[in-house]
Amino acid sequence: MREAVVVASKRTPLAKSYRGSFNMTRPDDLAAHAIRAALAQVPAVADDAIEDVLIGCGLPEGPSGHNVGRIALLRAGLPTSVPGVTVNRFCSSGLQTIAMAAHRIMVGEADTIIGGGVESITLVQNDKLRTSDLFNPVLAKEIPGIYLSMGETAEIVAKRYGISREDQDRYALMSQQRVAHAQEQGWFDDDIAPIKVDRAVKQEDGTMAVEEDVLVDRDECNRPDTTLEGLAKLKPVFDPEAGSVTAGNASQFSDGASATIVMAADRAAALGLEPMGWFRGFQVAGVDPDEMGIGPVRAVPKLLDMVGMTLDDIDIVELNEAFASQVLYCQRILEIPDDKLNPMGGSISIGHPYGMTGSRMVGQILNHLKRTGGRFGIVTMCVGGGMGAAGLFEVA
Repeated sequence: MREAVVVASKRTPLAKSYRGSFNMTRPDDLAAHAIRAALAQVPAVADDAIEDVLIGCGLPEGPSGHNVGRIALLRAGLPTSVPGVTVNRFCSSGLQTIAMAAHRIMVGEADTIIGGGVESITLVQNDKLRTSDLFNPVLAKEIPGIYLSMGETAEIVAKRYGISREDQDRYALMSQQRVAHAQEQGWFDDDIAPIKVDRAVKQEDGTMAVEEDVLVDRDECNRPDTTLEGLAKLKPVFDPEAGSVTAGNASQFSDGASATIVMAADRAAALGLEPMGWFRGFQVAGVDPDEMGIGPVRAVPKLLDMVGMTLDDIDIVELNEAFASQVLYCQRILEIPDDKLNPMGGSISIGHPYGMTGSRMVGQILNHLKRTGGRFGIVTMCVGGGMGAAGLFEVA
């Protein structure tokens, strides 16, 4: 079986939903920008050499509908001969596309595939659409947890497994501090493809104005001035009376896109490309829907068993920070040391556009492994509906 390697990965900066710089930018435009930026990383790869484009999207509706994978590649200027597909495994959609691309390459079906993801929570997420009319009535009665919001499941995890509010806030503060440090060091610079956009800005008199051709070249969600005292003042969102999940210890609504080019190792060598890293395996697992945040505790051991490794062999674990409660539970059960877990912070501070996060984390972990001299990294996350996903990557 052939080896699959990552040869390029680029993403847009992440912007706050609704109030951020991408509040007028379509998701297909964001994805197209990421695709073009990834291709620019490897000029030896011709546009017509791309054999498929797989784009993850957690909410493939509205401007993310009509098969955003196909729409985005055409918007990026790829020839009409290049096919595209949209993939939805909620928060792990971006990682799923990379695994699917790697698997097709490993069995000889293709040489070069783009994986990635996109989400515009600003333009797509609409609570008016989240009505009971969308629910399967039998499933809603027999397994009601399948339709709980992610925040509600985070509260269940916190209460069921004794994750205190104080521990959640401390973890959230660490995430903010780590992202701020990474930004100061320029560690995200290799990941980000700056983009010019028009954005809507609220004026002092309450009216909205449009700023044109604004250059967005860094992530906007981080709050480096965060303090424990400030976090402690925030009110619980999902259980106002006895809850512990707040806007401060949960991932932020944000918009963005990422594209990752996966290639057969022999093809990359023939083109003289140095891989960012090797794809070494992928696993998914199911858990009870009402505690979907614990998915990594099933997916990571399943992955390590498959490849014959232990956590001691892993240098970095990028565990998506959907909520501090589920990260802390997974960390405790998997026994991940603090210095291996999310060394550059995570979605609590950087943002979480559902469909693109997995692809962002792959590019980020490969760049950071190379930067620090590490070899193996795991990208893992919980998944809405009660699942976990985990992928293993190696940097030579």
